[in-house]
Amino acid sequence: MQLLYQGAESRISLDIFDGQEVIVKERIAKGYRIKQLDEELRKLRTRKEIKLLTEVRKLGIPTPKILHVDEKNHKIVMEFINGDRLKEYLNSICPNEVKSICLKLGKQIGKLHSNNIVHGDLTTSNMILKGDEIYFIDPSLGEFTQRIEEKGVDVKLLKEAIKATHFKIFDEVWNSILLGYRMVYKEADLVLNQLKEIEKRARYANRE
Repeated sequence: MQLLYQGAESRISLDIFDGQEVIVKERIAKGYRIKQLDEELRKLRTRKEIKLLTEVRKLGIPTPKILHVDEKNHKIVMEFINGDRLKEYLNSICPNEVKSICLKLGKQIGKLHSNNIVHGDLTTSNMILKGDEIYFIDPSLGEFTQRIEEKGVDVKLLKEAIKATHFKIFDEVWNSILLGYRMVYKEADLVLNQLKEIEKRARYANRE
């Protein structure tokens, strides 16, 4: 097993399962929490992530297939998507291809929000392009919610990530995402108006 990443909440490794390369995600025990509470939280968060990945996939949005769940050890074994992270890929291609991919991405986000799912960590680091499919990964901070505020926060995270990572092509990326988002989600303008309110609150808070 090859460790790829370790964060505060989980450990991500590359492994072999049933003869194929897989990703293993294991939620890490927290020594500062009461053991029973820690076990319950890790179990609930693992189940929620499985549910989100499954429901997103049902919508026709690609996500890694879940191959095995080890509830006792809070592990999810899932398909390894051998593609390019959108974070690096978008900065290496021509403007027309950027627009085409981001239009598709906007439609996928619109479909998520239309079905009251927020990803929770909507950045191009959590998207993998394989062929012409954009896979969404790691929705561990996601929620099922009808609240426009939460959808606005989801979009704000994406906008900030694009500003930071794709600042040279921000207009092409962002405008194409918005176009696709509006094409699919009938309440898109409500969310985008809420985004403006969230950004306004953030500016006021930074001034204080």
